Amino acid sequence: MRVVFVHGACVRDGSWWWHRTAELLQERGVLSVAPALPSCGEAGLPGGIGGPGLSEDVAAVRQVLQDSDEPTVVVAHSYGGIITAEAAAGIGSVRHLLLVSSYLPEVGQSLSEFGDGSPAPFLDVDPDAGTFGVRPELLVDTFLQDCDPEVQAQAADHLARQSVQVTGQTVGAAAWQQVPSTYLVCAQDRGTPPRLQREFARRAGSVVELDAGHHPFLSQPAEVRDLLLSL
Repeated sequence: MRVVFVHGACVRDGSWWWHRTAELLQERGVLSVAPALPSCGEAGLPGGIGGPGLSEDVAAVRQVLQDSDEPTVVVAHSYGGIITAEAAAGIGSVRHLLLVSSYLPEVGQSLSEFGDGSPAPFLDVDPDAGTFGVRPELLVDTFLQDCDPEVQAQAADHLARQSVQVTGQTVGAAAWQQVPSTYLVCAQDRGTPPRLQREFARRAGSVVELDAGHHPFLSQPAEVRDLLLSL
């Protein structure tokens, strides 16, 4: 078994965001990888208008999934669920999807369809540049309130401006319809309200709740490791 972690929007350096859970998995002999997402500027290409979007993110994750025939669990966080819906479709080695505070789009749906039509208050949108990002001053209280001070202090260094294109681009497949899936509801999440997560989770095969904020893999890595090993 191996684990492929797909991070959410407006961050970079996936290996940092997942490192606490990844280290615990490695102690149990389970290797993991966190693909770089081009729309977050991780491919060395500028984001924004005309820059990489959802299709480039899908291609990057799909390439990693195709690199190995080993049975794979894909862990998708938040926006990562949009990517994974298409990237994991039709790949035989993918045996389970774990969706963390995530979106499960139907074919033809986009990220924007899961909102209320206006940007969340913790986001800063620059329409001229064609990018959006998390307001640094709201990062900890919104997304990391249950993490330890070390993680809270380091997180701002791993934020990214992302191409706003990804919010409106639609997915061409819905892997969660064919692959067994588990939804992890984060009951203390201040970014994606738990009531919305529970609605999204209705599409998943099974649902688990954890009393955690938006990043349980940083705040409660042992619990996330144990959940992964049970799949």
